[in-house]
Amino acid sequence: MFAGKKVAVMQPYFLPYIGYWQLMNAVDVFVLYDDIQFTKKGWINRNRYLSSSGPEYFSIPLKKDSDYLDVVERKVSENFKKDKLKIIRKIQASYRKALFYNEGIELLEKSLSSTNDNLFLFLFDSIVCLKNALGIDTELAISSELGLSRDLKGKDRVLSICERLGASEYINPIGGMDLYDKDFFETHGMTLWFQEVLSEPYDQQNDLFAPYLSIIDMIMYCGVENTCSKLNEMKLL
Repeated sequence: MFAGKKVAVMQPYFLPYIGYWQLMNAVDVFVLYDDIQFTKKGWINRNRYLSSSGPEYFSIPLKKDSDYLDVVERKVSENFKKDKLKIIRKIQASYRKALFYNEGIELLEKSLSSTNDNLFLFLFDSIVCLKNALGIDTELAISSELGLSRDLKGKDRVLSICERLGASEYINPIGGMDLYDKDFFETHGMTLWFQEVLSEPYDQQNDLFAPYLSIIDMIMYCGVENTCSKLNEMKLL
C-alpha cells in the first residue's frame, strides 16, 4: 500500500508553523507519534502568536497528571471550553486589523472545535482540519497503530516505522542533522533527507518580522491561498 513512498514522522503539534505543513506536504505518509512521552516545554500543547508587544504563547491547558505519560494518555483540562474562548479573544484582539482576519478567525475556531478531551485526539482533529484547509492530501498514520516494539528508540524506531510502511525515503526537519546519519539509513536501503524551510518573511504590519509563529499568524496576514503557495518554499538536503 505504501511501497516506495516518502515518509516523515513527527510529534503532534498545536497549530504548528509553516515548516510542519511543508514537511507534511512533501511526503506520502506523515506519521504522528501518539505513544511518545509528553514534553512540557515543546510545541505539543502550545504555540506563539503575535501580540502588540511581540510574540506570546497560547496553550491548551491540561489536567494535572504524571510527567511520564505518553501524549495519548494526557487529557485536556475540563476548563478548556472557557480557555478556548480566551485564546480566540486574544487572537481577535491581536489580529483585528490583519488583511485576512476573517479567514484566520474562522480557521482558528474550526481547529479548536474538537470535543475530544484526549490530548492526542484533540490535536489530531486540529491537524486534520488545517491539513484539509491547506489542500494537503498526504495520508496520516498513527505510530501506535503500526505494531512496533516499544523498546525501539531514536533512529531505530524511525527506521522501523519506515520499513513497516515500505518507505524508500525518509524526510526529517533540518534540526535532526545531529541525530540521524545518512549512511545508517542507506545501509538499510533508504534515502535520508533533511528539510530546510525557505519561506520568505511576510508583512506582519510590524517593524520587525517575527518568524516561526503559529500557522494562524501566516493565514491572518497572507490568507489561505497565499499560505498554500508557500508549502513548496523548502528544499531537501
